[in-house]
Amino acid sequence: MMTGRSSGAREEESFAQAGTGRVEAFSDAVFAIAMTILALEMRTPRHSSGQLLPALWHQWPAYLGFVTSFAYIGVIWLNHHQAFTRIRTVDRGLHAANLTLLLTTAALAFPTAVVSDAVQSDLVGADARTAVVLYALIAAAMCASWLWIYIHLAHHPVLLSDRDHGRYIRHGVLRSFSGVIGYALGGALGWFAHPAIALGVFLLLPCFYFVTSEGLPRVGRQSP
Repeated sequence: MMTGRSSGAREEESFAQAGTGRVEAFSDAVFAIAMTILALEMRTPRHSSGQLLPALWHQWPAYLGFVTSFAYIGVIWLNHHQAFTRIRTVDRGLHAANLTLLLTTAALAFPTAVVSDAVQSDLVGADARTAVVLYALIAAAMCASWLWIYIHLAHHPVLLSDRDHGRYIRHGVLRSFSGVIGYALGGALGWFAHPAIALGVFLLLPCFYFVTSEGLPRVGRQSP
């Protein structure tokens, strides 16, 4: 009898699964704040009288950084929304993975500003190379947090709705892993070859995630 009571007590004291409403609301708030912070990083450049136009042109890396990171966070929000249309309940592991995703999302404004400042100073200098590596690390960590989410869902299908989401999870794992490799490769090329290559990779990867937000395209065999 004691064993039964202690087992029941342990079940009552365990981390309870909960609905997704508060998780989605909190996550949406973090995404919105992170995107707003990106806009706040763009400021009026210092300039002498009559030199506003060239000063605005000189800070083109700030505009590129804003567009790139805004697109990245926007696509993350889109994919997050798609994921939570399939998730029924949230447990402690999924909470931890989601908080890691929000952590890396909120941190993205910092490397964006670092890259903008470094590239404005010297596009091919050591600081620019360091800056793109920093951005690549944070962005790859964000992809890794998505990988954690999909792997956790694969091992805990009870968190999902009754529909079969096996293909969705497999594609999510593949897309997340591709992002980790893509950002790591972009950072390496930016360090060893040219920072501009990394900037191009950083701009293309959000496009990839947008195009594949509903899964990778099916490649079927054509009948003869």
